[in-house]
Amino acid sequence: MSGLQRMLDDIEMEVNLTRHLIGKDALDDRVMAAIKQVPRHKFLPADFRFLAYDNGPAPIGSGQTISQPYMVALMTDLLNTQPTDTVLEIGTGSGYQAAILSKLVKQVYSLEIIEELSTKARRRLEKLGYNNVTVYTGDGHFGWPEHAPFDGIIVTAATPYIPQALIDQLRPGARLVIPVGFPFNYQELMVVEKKADGKVETRNILGVSFVPLTGECDTETKDVGDQRYE
Repeated sequence: MSGLQRMLDDIEMEVNLTRHLIGKDALDDRVMAAIKQVPRHKFLPADFRFLAYDNGPAPIGSGQTISQPYMVALMTDLLNTQPTDTVLEIGTGSGYQAAILSKLVKQVYSLEIIEELSTKARRRLEKLGYNNVTVYTGDGHFGWPEHAPFDGIIVTAATPYIPQALIDQLRPGARLVIPVGFPFNYQELMVVEKKADGKVETRNILGVSFVPLTGECDTETKDVGDQRYE
């Protein structure tokens, strides 16, 4: 069995184990096709490529990780993208999540606060031919207002509250997929949906563990719909 097939089987197994939490028995076929098309090993440092098709996170340098394949697949599925969409990713990391999204939407904008990772991801994506991804070094808490509104926003690091700027930059009907919580504590993967009338609805999916979103972050209480976070 190839490493890729083993990874795909592991994702399917995880979906089966968590189906009562995620509310589905299988992920979208378009998402799984994108996972198959993107070579995960090309987004890892040479010393860690042996971990490329394991169903777990792996180091990418600068104290950051590439996310677990199941989590990449699940979050992409929850974003509910369409081929004509323009989406924002917060936390480029290695560029792997952006590459997956590039197979599903018209344009991906991706922000990474660590300049070294941002530069490497940009070069890597360009070299591999992901021409509909634009990477910029910046603080994801503020989003990217110049390109808003977005048809979806995905955040690949945990924050103690949901930044209001990201909600403001959602197009009506769009979703924000984000892990919420503190480092080394309980975190919850959430889907935030802005309705056509501008109202915001949130849905908790399952417990997760992500590296923290760094930058302009504080611990004051924020209101998001009917949720409150300290």
